[in-house]
Amino acid sequence: MNQDDLSQAIAPVGAAERPLRVVGLGASAGGLAAFEAFFRSVPTDAAPGMAFVVVQHLAPDHPSILSQIIQRCTSMQVFEIQHGMPVLANCIYVIPPDRGLLYVEGRLMLQELTPMPGGPRTIDTFFSSLARHLNDRAVGIVLSGSGSDGAMGLRAIKEAGGLVIVQTPASAQFRGMPQSAMETGVVDLELSPDEMPVHLMNLTDSRPGKRGTPPVGRSSWSVDAYAEVMDLLRSQTGHDFSQYKLGTMRRRIERRTSVQQLESLSAYADYLRRTPGEVRNLYFELPIGVTAFFRDPEAFQVLELDVLPSLLATKDPSSELRIWSLGCSSGEEPYSIGMLVTEAMERQKKQLKVQIFATDLNSRAISVARAGVYPASIGQELSPSRLSRFFTLEPGDGTYRVVKCLRDMMVFSEHDVIRDPPFSRLDLIVCRNLLIYFEGDLQKRLIPLFHYALKPGGVLFLGSSESVGENGELFSVLDRRAKLFQRREVSKLTRPSYTTTLLPKPPPDAPPNGGPEQRQLPMKTSLRDMAEQALLRMAPASALVNAQGDIRYLHGRTGQFLEPAPGEAGVNNILRMAREGLRPALDNALREAAMDRGSSYAPRVQVRTNGHFASVNLSVRHVASTGGDASGEALYLVVFEESVGAQLIDVAAQPGSSGVQSDDAPEGGGEVQELQRALRLRDEHIKSLSDALERSSEELRSSNEEMQAVNEELQSTNEELETSKEELQAVNEELTTVNTELQIKVADLSRANNDMNNLLAGTGIGTLFVDHDLRILRFTPATSTIINLIPGDVGRPIGHIASNLVGYGSLVDDVMKVLSTLENFELDVQTSQGRWYTMHIRPYRTLDYVIEGAVITFVDITEVRAAQEALRKAAGLSHLAHMLHDADAAMVIEDAKGRIQTWNDAARRLYGWNESEAMALHAQARVPAHRRDDHEQRITALRAGDTLPPWKSQRLRKDSKEQEVWVTACALGDGRGQLRGLVWVEQAVGPSGEASRRSP
Repeated sequence: MNQDDLSQAIAPVGAAERPLRVVGLGASAGGLAAFEAFFRSVPTDAAPGMAFVVVQHLAPDHPSILSQIIQRCTSMQVFEIQHGMPVLANCIYVIPPDRGLLYVEGRLMLQELTPMPGGPRTIDTFFSSLARHLNDRAVGIVLSGSGSDGAMGLRAIKEAGGLVIVQTPASAQFRGMPQSAMETGVVDLELSPDEMPVHLMNLTDSRPGKRGTPPVGRSSWSVDAYAEVMDLLRSQTGHDFSQYKLGTMRRRIERRTSVQQLESLSAYADYLRRTPGEVRNLYFELPIGVTAFFRDPEAFQVLELDVLPSLLATKDPSSELRIWSLGCSSGEEPYSIGMLVTEAMERQKKQLKVQIFATDLNSRAISVARAGVYPASIGQELSPSRLSRFFTLEPGDGTYRVVKCLRDMMVFSEHDVIRDPPFSRLDLIVCRNLLIYFEGDLQKRLIPLFHYALKPGGVLFLGSSESVGENGELFSVLDRRAKLFQRREVSKLTRPSYTTTLLPKPPPDAPPNGGPEQRQLPMKTSLRDMAEQALLRMAPASALVNAQGDIRYLHGRTGQFLEPAPGEAGVNNILRMAREGLRPALDNALREAAMDRGSSYAPRVQVRTNGHFASVNLSVRHVASTGGDASGEALYLVVFEESVGAQLIDVAAQPGSSGVQSDDAPEGGGEVQELQRALRLRDEHIKSLSDALERSSEELRSSNEEMQAVNEELQSTNEELETSKEELQAVNEELTTVNTELQIKVADLSRANNDMNNLLAGTGIGTLFVDHDLRILRFTPATSTIINLIPGDVGRPIGHIASNLVGYGSLVDDVMKVLSTLENFELDVQTSQGRWYTMHIRPYRTLDYVIEGAVITFVDITEVRAAQEALRKAAGLSHLAHMLHDADAAMVIEDAKGRIQTWNDAARRLYGWNESEAMALHAQARVPAHRRDDHEQRITALRAGDTLPPWKSQRLRKDSKEQEVWVTACALGDGRGQLRGLVWVEQAVGPSGEASRRSP
């Protein structure tokens, strides 16, 4: 293939033939702000040249004003979609509430929403229809939202060659949908909404006066640049894509070139050299990931009803069913096979060990398959019975997880069928729609590989557009329509061979994928060639063998020296085929040549041919390998050449051939016969030794074959163990991550719980939480002094608990009233200990404003009540003090401890101390020593509540003189039987012995 042919093969379709590019924008919560930012950033100086379809999760029972909101942000026309509306460029279409949406042949079709677990999948459905009808002209954008809607639709767009863009999680109000989309591994660009329009317009090639980069055209492709891209892929990923079809490679490479906004394939090759990460991005896009559960249901039905029952019927309970699924992508196909096998075993009431080896090039797809988690949209691909049996619904996000019994059948592995060795001893190979992406030569090489990997009677399951081609002798047709083929037993001589590395690296000057110039054209035969061909025909009979004598090639007429050995036909061995008399010499010569890889010669060997012996010169020499033999083993050329002048010896006429001696026998015939007899005995002995050696060789060969089979089994087991180890390591890493997150959350929760307990206990406020049934949920320690609560009371109705409240028994009724009216309740209550509390009853509201019970708090107001009472009494005492201040008698008020609290002006005149001096005195300081016992007795009587008549006594003055006075005293109480102090009324005794009206 020359450069023009290659450029023609990979030239893109003209822009005029392409359909309109349609951009689907999907969002949920937080999507309104993203839509506004997106459409405000669309340049207004030129038409975008594409259509925009907005799909958002809307409330089904409320009219939407989304179209009016978007219209304020853009100069383009905005329409709310009606059924069958055509899609035009430079217009925006908004989905109405409570409707699903499809794109069909340039029109938007509305449909009824189907209830699905985890919520509607409106975005997935619309994106999938875009991919189905527009292919690489579809653009899927996922913006802010919760859940995972849109992720599977983006995969469909990517598989069809479209563009996938996701809002960066940092710029999204809700990260659920962008994060789920990024986890699929198909995202081309992560941008904020305001950056997306400019990038989209640079990709548009359908509007006049475009400013962006044109798509890669015919003139911008070159063989050298394409070969360089292939070399970069091979060197950095280890995988060879040179045998993939050019059309597939062109579309994928062209797409990445457009995404990076480059002008030519050469520019893209330069970009690959400078950006190793782009090589990985291209590598992940090249494998075709189109898959679904039970894709092509008719073919799977034939597999279910005809093939699997016959495979299981040949199995005993101790055997194993081995299946290989190539190109498994995200795992839908092997899981489908696993479901069918499980159901088939149940129908036959067999329980076998099943191993399904599922392989793919794409490690991201393998990771998805290993996880076994799929979106709710798989309900459209599976029957309800299979969905409920083989999947469990994950809480929260509405996804489905494969059940353990089905997952245990699978062994997922990253595997390159071109480079890596195949699995062996397989009962079924499933290779559907993978060969169609390979060139014909590679397809021809893979079919013998499948034949080798299958057991006798094994089945090959191909895609609808695939066949075994020219290798029809290896497989018989089970069902041509379903593409099911069964392995045939083929002779080892005619069985095609294969090598692990199926694709030899082409020479640097060869165009990729081969070409017509690689084929040898017929040429005119030269005289030299004619002479060589004639000499070859005249050359002696010979055989090309290996060190064990296995024949690789025969030349000339070897029938007079070799004949087929009796018994089962297998590998033709020259020692077994050697005629009588030839084998010992041939064995010795071959062994001698093999020892030093040289040559050996045995002249005049007597070989029995057609009833007589012929003399043959035998030579064996090592042949230098030129790379023509795939196995690389040493080869030896065995040449048979009749001896010149040799006479044929008639066996029947030989002396001693019978028991009668001929009359004309020469003299000394008895000695000759004896020598011939000894020679025959030696030949027979040698033959017996040779037979024993042959049997030993056969046994060793059988043992070797068994060891090879065991080695293959161990290799397969090792691959399975390595894959299982990788899976276990991945699971262990996930569990470690989850465990770390849970430990952090538990620590945070414990710290928050401790903080809450300390906060509630530190306030000193009694707090009690009850539910709708008035059952105790939680309480603080301060509550226990008011209501008799212990930790074991949690869960009991509050009405069953005795309280210490005095005169209040309607707590249950008041709480029920608050729960019914949702109005707060407040009341001052007193406990039996005499403490006062303000009781508040309020509804318990969650962050979502849901009422889940009531909160009862008790705030201690004992000190407040005491202060209020003290203020009240202080007001009364103040009035009394004013009255006492103007009294003629000395008025002294002291507290319960004898400290003077009130000292009026009459007392100052009588005793000489002013008020401040008197306040510093103790009451005992005013009583003379000889009167103190009497004074104490009277105070004791007053404390006891006795009423004392006035009595005469003495008091000390400031000048230490005694003053005779009449004393009247009474006790002051606090209203609760407690002594607050004493009031003393003292008047000086006059000359007549009565109290004087005015003290001096």
